[in-house]
Amino acid sequence: MPGYAQEQNQQQHMDNILLAEWTGPYAGVPAFDKMKVELVKPAMLKAMDSHLAEIDNITSNPEPATFENTIVPFEQSGDMLDRVFTYYGIFSSNISSPEFREVQRELSPEISEYSSKISQNSALFERIKTVFENSQEHPLPAPEQRVIDLIYEEFAMEGANLDKDDKKRYAQINKELSKLYTKFSNNVLAEEENYIVYLNEDELGGLPESFVKAAASTAKDNGKPGKYAITNTRSAMDPFLTYSDHRKLREKVWSNYYSRGDNNDEFDNNDIIKKILTLRDERVELLGYDNFAQWRLQNRMAKNPENAMELMKAVWPAALARVEEEVKDMQAVADREGANITIKPWDYRYYAEKVRKEKYDLDSEEVKQYLELGNLTQALFFTAGELFNFEFKPVEEASVPVFHKDVKVWEVTDKDSGELIGLWYLDPFARQGKRSGAWATTYRSYSELEGAKPVLASNNSNFIEPAPGEPVLVSWDDAETFFHEFGHALHFLAADIKYPTLNSGVRDYTEFQSQLLERWLATDKVINRFLKHHKTGEVIPEELVAKIKKAATFNQGFATTEFLASALMDMKYHTTDPDKIEPRVFEKETLDELGMPEEIVMRHRSPHFGHIFSGEGYATGYYGYLWADVLTSDATEAFAEAPGGFYDENMAEKLVKYLFAPRNAMDPAKAYRKFRGRDAKIDALMRDRGFPVPETNK
Repeated sequence: MPGYAQEQNQQQHMDNILLAEWTGPYAGVPAFDKMKVELVKPAMLKAMDSHLAEIDNITSNPEPATFENTIVPFEQSGDMLDRVFTYYGIFSSNISSPEFREVQRELSPEISEYSSKISQNSALFERIKTVFENSQEHPLPAPEQRVIDLIYEEFAMEGANLDKDDKKRYAQINKELSKLYTKFSNNVLAEEENYIVYLNEDELGGLPESFVKAAASTAKDNGKPGKYAITNTRSAMDPFLTYSDHRKLREKVWSNYYSRGDNNDEFDNNDIIKKILTLRDERVELLGYDNFAQWRLQNRMAKNPENAMELMKAVWPAALARVEEEVKDMQAVADREGANITIKPWDYRYYAEKVRKEKYDLDSEEVKQYLELGNLTQALFFTAGELFNFEFKPVEEASVPVFHKDVKVWEVTDKDSGELIGLWYLDPFARQGKRSGAWATTYRSYSELEGAKPVLASNNSNFIEPAPGEPVLVSWDDAETFFHEFGHALHFLAADIKYPTLNSGVRDYTEFQSQLLERWLATDKVINRFLKHHKTGEVIPEELVAKIKKAATFNQGFATTEFLASALMDMKYHTTDPDKIEPRVFEKETLDELGMPEEIVMRHRSPHFGHIFSGEGYATGYYGYLWADVLTSDATEAFAEAPGGFYDENMAEKLVKYLFAPRNAMDPAKAYRKFRGRDAKIDALMRDRGFPVPETNK
């Protein structure tokens, strides 16, 4: 009865909603309300097979390879798989579960194998190579030339030019790495779920009322009514360490957070790190590179690890000098209060907050009263309206499916023409099964080739959900992050490109647009319209704003050092022989060598540094935030100097035209020069952070 079984199998695929074309309004939207974990694996396997069949159609074409018969169908292929990956990403990042993690574990080698079947497809690469080589003699129009350049480079970097045996080993390495990445990230998630500190009422000293209410609500949800839960995520750890008067509890919460993946248990990530580094090194050796960083950075703005290190080392001494000043100020406060302590990492935020109040008379909790999430969301929309001419309108709940009750959706249109741009999804709150941090993603990107369909963009945060009826009040830092991630969403929504490949990002450039958008939070128009007291509706007082701006460079020693320590470690890991690395020892010795202050730890310690060890997106790319910040500070000064300031129409037009709409259709350095009229300089970054500008630059 093979015919019957085959028919049944086909019927199952047809019934799998994850494979189906998206239906409904807005040229179709994901069926988030119908997704089920048990559908993921069969859908993924079917969609990968379907994409490979599309590739076979391209390679079996008897005609000589051209852009039209090779690159165009290649760009159009994989639609079904893109849809499945959208659901897969939601299960992985927003609503993970033990059941899904098992599916993820089973699928990661299959996905890697599928990926290798494309990147190592000799017939496909020969066609791509033919088109590329022809374009070197007879250049194509700009969009087509950029596409073939990027595709050829990507294939070459992924080993398409290797011989048969090396290709086989390359694919094996990728398969092994994919398993390790999944295990690494799931270990971190497990450590976040396993270490929750429950407080009694007499242990709440110093904590803000809104935080206490949220902690009580979380404890109740976890089956511990009457207790107060401090979850093991940054959104809970940060405010707890800032305000809690209980030093021993601060140390406990700090230890839980910074030892994630480093507890000598089944979720320990140290061996996994070593294996990842060894495999990455072997893989790039096959391609003829000395180390992973050299291979990875060749098509980034930095071009090589030396340039990235040069930038970091230019900023590092100024950051360390500032930390020394900050610790001195904090120690003085502790001594004056008779605390009889030496400042430790779990004291830094607590005493920094006291110094902030003392030096700038600035109380972070007072500032939070004016930073209500609903108002901040409207502030995002206002900024997008002024710069991009976008308008946001809430979508009726029933018309667009969502994957969790917290998710809200807005329709994005052009303010003048009414033309539909896309949808914006917001998933704001922390919960079990959702990865920590904040991120942006697309469910559908824009390209003319694929029909210029509305963009489906999303932002995801981990604000602590308040007790029922209470407002969501966030810190200034969290408000900046909210603007930052929205910058990524605007980058997706503003895209005006012909081919899907041109949506790809250059890692040390893609953070620039979002970092730049943070600067609009502190503009007068946003402040006067949206930073209002959640109870009285009064606009944040001018004197409080003046204090915020005056204190803008406060604690920059801490902020810059904790970030740079992670970025430097990332680069050191990937430029050192893995045989010489035992992660625990290597982290300590490298930081000691760099002169890392003992009062601060890396923002992301190695065993939970998901940016670089749960995938390859940021591996040797964490420095990119600083590289992008050089551009950000420089571009900010361009706006500040413009006749209309941050809302100057000419500047806004150039911002959209050169920095947002082209995505990767234009070389980033060239795009920035078109916007600014010159290359960016480090000077503005140093001024921004209150650090001395290097003598040679003055």
